[in-house]
Amino acid sequence: MFRPLAVSVVLAAASFAAFAQQSDKDDKAFDVRSSVGDLHVGKDADAQKAGLPLYPGARPYREKDNDPLNFGIFTEAFGLKLVVAKYETDDPPAKVLDFYRDKMRKYGKVLECRGDDDTKDVHTGDDDDTSKPLKCEGDNKGPVRELKVGTEGNAHVVAIENPDSSKGTTFAIVYLHRRGKSGDL
Repeated sequence: MFRPLAVSVVLAAASFAAFAQQSDKDDKAFDVRSSVGDLHVGKDADAQKAGLPLYPGARPYREKDNDPLNFGIFTEAFGLKLVVAKYETDDPPAKVLDFYRDKMRKYGKVLECRGDDDTKDVHTGDDDDTSKPLKCEGDNKGPVRELKVGTEGNAHVVAIENPDSSKGTTFAIVYLHRRGKSGDL
C-alpha cells in the first residue's frame, strides 16, 4: 500500500517541478495518467470548475505570482482537488455577496465569516475526518468576508475583499475536495 503512495508522491513532486518550469513559457496544463494515479496541474481554474457560476461582468484578476490554480491528484489511496480563481468587478461587495450567497445554497447552509486571511479556515490536515462542517474562526473583524459551505473535505468558499470601495470588488473562488480512500471525486 505504501509503495503506490510513495510512487504517487514522487510522481507528483517531479510533475509539479516540471510544470513550474513549463508554466513560465506558456499556460498549458500538465497532465500525467498512470496505473498508479492521475495528476493535473494547470492555470485553467475558473468559477465553473469550482462548481459556481461566474458573477456577471466579473473579469479575471491577475497579480504577480498569483495565477489561477487547478490541481488534482487521484489514486486509489487518496484524492485531492483544489481550484482557486480570483476575479474583480466594478460592483460593490454587497452585490457580489448577495449573488454568491444565493448560488452557494445548493451545497447546504452558507456561513458568512469575516477575517483577515481568506485561507486559514479551510482545514487541510492529514486526518481523514473530512465530514466536519466548516465554521468561522478567528476574531471575525478583518477586511475579508467569506461565504463558506460544505465540510472540511468538500468545501466551497468565496472570499470577498474591498480595500477601496470606490474601485469595485476583488474576490476569490475556492473549491477543495479531498478523500482518504477509494471513491469518486
